[in-house]
Amino acid sequence: MNESTTLAVSAEGLVKRFGDFNAVDGIDLEVRRGEVFGVLGPNGAGKTTTLSMLATLLPLDGGRASIFGVDVASSPHQIRQLVGVTGQYASVDENLTATENLYLFGRLLGLGKPRARATAVDLLERFGLEEAATRQIKNFSGGMRRRLDLAASLIAQPPLIFLDEPTTGLDPRTRGQMWDTIRELVANGSTILLTTQYLDEADQLADRIAVIDRGRKVAEGTSDQLKSSVGKSTLHVRLEERDLTASAATIVERVLGETPLLTPEAGGLNIALPDPNRAADVLIALREASLSIATATVRQPTLDEVFLVLTGHHSESEDSTDAEQEVA
Repeated sequence: MNESTTLAVSAEGLVKRFGDFNAVDGIDLEVRRGEVFGVLGPNGAGKTTTLSMLATLLPLDGGRASIFGVDVASSPHQIRQLVGVTGQYASVDENLTATENLYLFGRLLGLGKPRARATAVDLLERFGLEEAATRQIKNFSGGMRRRLDLAASLIAQPPLIFLDEPTTGLDPRTRGQMWDTIRELVANGSTILLTTQYLDEADQLADRIAVIDRGRKVAEGTSDQLKSSVGKSTLHVRLEERDLTASAATIVERVLGETPLLTPEAGGLNIALPDPNRAADVLIALREASLSIATATVRQPTLDEVFLVLTGHHSESEDSTDAEQEVA
């Protein structure tokens, strides 16, 4: 198969300069058809700038990119027929109602009047906005505005959808609804390129993830691959009888050849596993020694720990609700 049949996005050595500053400095990306590809990185890393170049909103200062085999630089009009973009800020008309906004977008995208009306009704229901259908947007809350903007971007359902921080500012329930919508789009054949400040969002949705920092890609892989690259899985075992924790540690050392970390305040052991499958060997050995196990859990490193190792700091998702602002 050639590139146009296997890849939705192919980018090599993307560069974007603002004066003497390289906002994007040689990024390579390959997004396969039918997948959700996540782009993670701290604010200012170059995520939005990268999407803007791929969507023809910014010219490339270096490198090359194609969408379904169509060159981004030489065929911008054709690219815009293949890509739908949801930005970080609402693009709706505040003086129109929710229904009027979606109907207008549908008509502008070439839908006939009956289909535009039907699509507006369907999207308002999907995003939980039926009761606000006849209200002017200027009377919407921030979360409602965001949901309507997301709904508007999905009217045409193009084969490739760029979602730039799609759930910023949404409450957990609405974020969950958006996740379901993204899964539904992919199930129906769409490809998603997603930037997000929420690590759990990438964990839940992305088939593969690229981590970028200071305009460069520093890692790429599945969520599990990225987690395993920065540390071992950990088995935490808590015994029914806390005074037997030291005895359990001796058994674990015999099985794995490593001394586990004792956590006496919790009556348990934290055991670094060379292979997650070795957890079964440890538990079997403890039971054969007649040690009663109260709880046993295996934990992988988190994506936040991946961020810390790769970029030198934690993700900002837990204490920041501001969207990335890279392009003025």
